[in-house]
Amino acid sequence: MNFLKKYGFYFLLLAVLSDFLTPYILGIFYPDLNQMTMVMSVFGDVESPVRGAFLVWSVVSGVLFVLALPAIYQTFAKTSRTLAILLASAIGLYGIGDCIFTGLFSIDTEQATWTFSTWVHNIGSGLGYTGFLLFPLFLILLYRKQGQPTQSKIYLVLLIISLLSAAIYGLARIPAINDWPILNKIGFCQRISFFFNYLPIVVFALSQIKNRKKER
Repeated sequence: MNFLKKYGFYFLLLAVLSDFLTPYILGIFYPDLNQMTMVMSVFGDVESPVRGAFLVWSVVSGVLFVLALPAIYQTFAKTSRTLAILLASAIGLYGIGDCIFTGLFSIDTEQATWTFSTWVHNIGSGLGYTGFLLFPLFLILLYRKQGQPTQSKIYLVLLIISLLSAAIYGLARIPAINDWPILNKIGFCQRISFFFNYLPIVVFALSQIKNRKKER
């Protein structure tokens, strides 16, 4: 456990890097994929030529997120155990729900009805994405409790940008308007949204690594 507390933020950075690069690296081996118009879960579809690699990669990324949880919790446990648990849970939800579940329960876009695997995949992704969005909110509250307004404001800005990009991605999923310019590029909207969701996590992980180096 001490090992995870010591190196947890490195695992967090590796998890983000791994998850972020997944579609771009696997896209090289998926010639029919259109990154601009197709969502990332298509990599795990039963017809995908990179399905096996995507499923394994998703689980690995999820495990890396989970390995970071002890370090995340320890950072704020003395400030507020409740908020520290919520902060760690936000990352845990994403790692388990959107990464590990994606790897274990793939989808079949050719089927007219949802299978059990599709249900678990979509529910897990929804919960995971919710945790993704809430992560900076919990950081705002924690830094306020610590009396660090500058840090709190930084994550407030990141939260707003993250929510705006998520809203655009959400609009791109609405059939009535998803033929509008920009919204008709759902793959692009998803990737932009994920980039701004990753950003608070990366900023947080790098700041914690920097702080711990100073303490040595």
